[in-house]
Amino acid sequence: MSTTGHHVVVVGAGMVAHRFVESLLTRGGSNWRITLIGEEPRHPYDRVGLTSFFAGASAEDLTLERGHLDDERVEFIRGDAVTHVDRAARRVSTRGGRAVDYDALVLATGSYAARLAVEGYDLDGCFVYRTLDDVERLAAFVRRRRAELGRPLTGTVIGGGLLGLEAAGALQGLEVDCTVVQSSDRLMSAQLDAAAGGALRRLIEARGIRVRTETVTTRLDPDHAGQVAGLEFRDGSYAPTDVVVFTVGVRPRDELARRSDLVVHPRGGVVVDAGCATSDPRILAIGEVASFDGQCVGLVAPGYAMAEVAATRLLGGDASFPGYDLSTKLKLSGVDVASFGDAFAETPGALDVVYADPVAGVYKKLVLSDDARTLLGGILVGDAAAYGALRPLVGGALGGDPAAYLLPEGAIEAPKGELPDAALVCSCNSVTAGTIRSAVHDDGCTDVASVKACTRAGAACGSCVGMVKRLVGAELAKTGASLSSALCEHFDLSRRQLFDAVRVSGLRTFTAVIERFGRGRGCDLCKPALASILSTLTGAHVLDGENAALQDTNDHVMANLQKDGSYSVVPRIPGGEITPAGLVVIGEVARDFGLYTKITGGQRIDLFGARLEQLPDIWRRLVDAGFESGHAYGKSLRTVKSCVGSTWCRYGVQDSVGMAVRLELRYRGLRSPHKLKLGVSGCARECAEARGKDVGVIATEAGWNLYVGGNGGFTPRHAVLLAEGLSDDELLTAVDRFLMYYIFTADRLQRTAPWFEDLEGGIAALRAVVFDDSLGICADLDAAMARHIGSYEDEWKATLDDPEKLRRFASFVNAPTTPDPSLAYTAERGQPRPATAAERDDPRVLIAGTVLEVRR
Repeated sequence: MSTTGHHVVVVGAGMVAHRFVESLLTRGGSNWRITLIGEEPRHPYDRVGLTSFFAGASAEDLTLERGHLDDERVEFIRGDAVTHVDRAARRVSTRGGRAVDYDALVLATGSYAARLAVEGYDLDGCFVYRTLDDVERLAAFVRRRRAELGRPLTGTVIGGGLLGLEAAGALQGLEVDCTVVQSSDRLMSAQLDAAAGGALRRLIEARGIRVRTETVTTRLDPDHAGQVAGLEFRDGSYAPTDVVVFTVGVRPRDELARRSDLVVHPRGGVVVDAGCATSDPRILAIGEVASFDGQCVGLVAPGYAMAEVAATRLLGGDASFPGYDLSTKLKLSGVDVASFGDAFAETPGALDVVYADPVAGVYKKLVLSDDARTLLGGILVGDAAAYGALRPLVGGALGGDPAAYLLPEGAIEAPKGELPDAALVCSCNSVTAGTIRSAVHDDGCTDVASVKACTRAGAACGSCVGMVKRLVGAELAKTGASLSSALCEHFDLSRRQLFDAVRVSGLRTFTAVIERFGRGRGCDLCKPALASILSTLTGAHVLDGENAALQDTNDHVMANLQKDGSYSVVPRIPGGEITPAGLVVIGEVARDFGLYTKITGGQRIDLFGARLEQLPDIWRRLVDAGFESGHAYGKSLRTVKSCVGSTWCRYGVQDSVGMAVRLELRYRGLRSPHKLKLGVSGCARECAEARGKDVGVIATEAGWNLYVGGNGGFTPRHAVLLAEGLSDDELLTAVDRFLMYYIFTADRLQRTAPWFEDLEGGIAALRAVVFDDSLGICADLDAAMARHIGSYEDEWKATLDDPEKLRRFASFVNAPTTPDPSLAYTAERGQPRPATAAERDDPRVLIAGTVLEVRR
């Protein structure tokens, strides 16, 4: 793009606009001034991660990095909208009365969420799922409506695509009984074929979300107060509902372009060429508002690619937008779905290679060229672990038997050939394998962190980090170097090497260890890691001696710090089994200390809102009632989830509750590189979701089946079958050895899934270690677990018995047990905090809802 000026105005302040500003400033735009005008009164935020809002993330947590917006070259105008573009004068006018001249104009106005054009679409209780304001209003409505009705709510999501399933997960997170209504014959019909859609439906329904396909909504009915009360369908049926979320697609926000007489596609969107230029060469359009080859796409990765192209053009380059990469991965916790490339085999002569396991809820398909050599696309449902390896290969040679990517892990080894330079490794940021190799060889990057900073590979969703790590390691090996595994700048040893060094040397303090094996004073990377190692090897209390200073914030006070500055209290409830008397005690403690209570998915009762000085008093009452620490604050065993098993369920074939209790009591307090979660299901129906856990146990008539290496989080992984038909004692021995082998050898903060993925030899090698003692270390593993079991003590009980440890639980030196009564405890960012009993009785305290203010 040719321009003589150096002032660019960006209309819209979403993720794509943020990327454009960042790219222009960091790639040589020192002579450019930028005015960014956003309609929302917020900084740009991660709209892709909206669902995390319902898992506790705040607006601040979702806010994108602000550094570039604070640059002196950038003027960021929030809460205002551009209403007019004078193309002749090259000036924009805003609703707030501003007039801003430009040399180049970038339209990044995005899109808006559509609603069904049916009667009642605008009733109170009807929402879309698009912005932070949308989800905040939805959450507030659900809380208010539940209080008004005095009962649980029912909800309906209209639209069963990617966003609809995320919205259904959000409603479920708000404890709303949810149904997804889809007009086509399957969920995610734009990405999945019929068989994959059926597999996804079974997975979604297993989460407790109902699904209605081939169902068209014709009307929304109100109650007497004008609130949505039900839906009518084309087949004449009716469904009551308390809340409706529309996820029926998005429409480009092209009204400004229309008023400016730019060329707009008949189906919507500002028409752009490969350089992202509109019909006016001084105006570019990027992201969801841009129509390229007749398409507008509501995905962030193509928007990022357009942002890079637009920045390059303004800087005098000749980059071109390559077209849309429609690869998608479902971000609904516990459900693995991915679709990439030519998923529907529309290429002439394309071949399908399919693997399906309905019992396990797995469907996988690869689409190959007619000579069965070139990968064209694929669909993965129930197990998308191969997505990161397959997506970069689209358009290139698969390099081996396609069954290796489809069959359960360990059946056939997947090929290990090099990715071509053109292979796209990070679709979010359009980073190829060649770019990563160049970062290693030309830019001197020697680890994943430096490659990420240099290329942005893995800096968005993170699903490609494993592939990036393998590429970096391979390129360093070519130069004779190796990927650094040093724990931090103070230790050249990896966590595994440091674990062995401490175990062999017998050293018991951080000072002694760093004097012998490291240097300096340590940091927030090596201190908690060494604290965990010492805890495993010595069994000492985490707050004993100088090691107490090694702990992070949570372990330091044995409670999880919450975002409002208060703490959570989580007593252990093994297997979810609790007596009525225990329930009464927890209820009384919550009432007396004004704590918010939450029954979690891990079968615990969490208590939120405790102040630091209250923790000992709370725990004294819980310990006296027989409870102990649930270790929710530590990198250790969290919970062992179970169904009701053969004790109550007519399908149960083993006592899953009894085994869950036995496992939880055996491994309680076991410190590890990362948190551990276990699950025990009493039959193959898998109600405890054991295959999504680090260790999963499933009962059969022949005994226990043991699965390992499953994880939730950003990249959920199904666990892999380690052994079948184990007796109780055989199961315990196998789990003992697996956990200790992981603790002995894993990297810092490495969960079992990536640890297992990196394990040389895969599942066969792990079986050989655990059952055949191939490394000759089983006696060491057994002895280490025996030491842990024999030395276990409840950390909170030991703390309550030690006056020295109790000293750290004082908010104020001059008032160790009672805070200054004139002090106002107001939660951050408007988050409510329940009043304590003392505060409710204090005449100086004004209670406005649940937020406290002090009367002066």
